[in-house]
Amino acid sequence: MILGLTAAVTLVAVTLTFAIARRRRRYDTIDTFWGLGFALVAVVAFPFGTGPLPLRLVTAALTVIWGVRLAVHLHLRNHGKPEDPRYQRMLDRAGPNPGARMFVRVYLLQAVLLWFISLPVQFAMSGKDFGVTAWLGIAVWLVGFTFETTGDEQLRRFRADPANRGQVLDTGLWRYTRHPNYFGDACVWWGLYLLACSSWPGAATVLSPIVMTALLARGTGKPMLEQSLRQSRPGYADYVERTSGFVPLPPGLIRRSARR
Repeated sequence: MILGLTAAVTLVAVTLTFAIARRRRRYDTIDTFWGLGFALVAVVAFPFGTGPLPLRLVTAALTVIWGVRLAVHLHLRNHGKPEDPRYQRMLDRAGPNPGARMFVRVYLLQAVLLWFISLPVQFAMSGKDFGVTAWLGIAVWLVGFTFETTGDEQLRRFRADPANRGQVLDTGLWRYTRHPNYFGDACVWWGLYLLACSSWPGAATVLSPIVMTALLARGTGKPMLEQSLRQSRPGYADYVERTSGFVPLPPGLIRRSARR
């Protein structure tokens, strides 16, 4: 029952988001909805869960905190700027009836991914107990949330300084990984997965955090961003040579590996 309900709610919410995007003439509106969509799924699934109340409350709270924080961050980042180049390129290549094509290729695909990736949250609502895996999940979530929020804030401050225009951020968490925010995002979802592991159905949702991690590290996250940065930041190639691409590692270790 929960899975069907959340699927329907996700589809309706994404369709409404698309209508708003069409009215705004900004297809990157889906970026703001991405985090809110997960929060919505958690809130909808919460009252239908059969698991212990503490487990359901913690799962819902962690999902909502992450989702709302991400939505606010992306909205503020995009506010007052032109359409995201990714969506503009898709729109330019959409051909006749671009609205329908953008809905299917971007919004409907995002709805499917959102629902699938949120499966651990949905199954955690009917978990068996608040045990060791739940506490471990909270710990992993905290590590991820700290990396993501700290990385985003360090990047925001770096970009806000005109003296850094055209430069590469290689201090703070960005000294150890080229994408602390993406790494943190992945950890958040592995933490939420661990919250679902008190039952075998929940543990079986392991493909959900794998898909999220793959999207961040190999899909629409890291590769597309780095392609753009290599073209716009003269020092980015050197930064790539001395900094881990995803998992935080000491810079010296990366240099030694590169020489071998």
